[in-house]
Amino acid sequence: MNTLGIQLLIDLEQCDEAILDNLDEIRKLLIHAAKNGGAEIIGDTFHKFDPQGITGVVSIAESHISIHTWPEYSYAAVDIFSCGQSFREQVSADTLINGLKCKNPRITRVERGLL
Repeated sequence: MNTLGIQLLIDLEQCDEAILDNLDEIRKLLIHAAKNGGAEIIGDTFHKFDPQGITGVVSIAESHISIHTWPEYSYAAVDIFSCGQSFREQVSADTLINGLKCKNPRITRVERGLL
C-alpha cells in the first residue's frame, strides 16, 4: 500500500463527565492536543448540544482532529487523521486521553492510501 495518511479511531470510555460537557475545556484540549503533536492549526469549529454533549473539529494543515462527546455515558469518540510526516498523532491521542481523565481508551490505527 502507498500510505498517504494515518488515522487513529479512538474510543474513550470512563472519562470525566464534567469535562466532556464543557465546551471551553474541550476546545482548549483539542487545540492543545494538536499543538502537542506538532500540528499547524488552520481552523476550528465546536458546538454544544442541549441538554448535553459536544462536537468539534480542529482543522490542521496535516488533516484534522475531531471529537464527539456523550457525557451521560462518560464517553467520547475521537478521530485523528494525519497526512503529515512531522505530526505525532500518538502524542495528540495521549494528550486527549490524559486531558479527559480517561480510564479505558481504545485506539485503532488505520493506514490510509492507495493499493
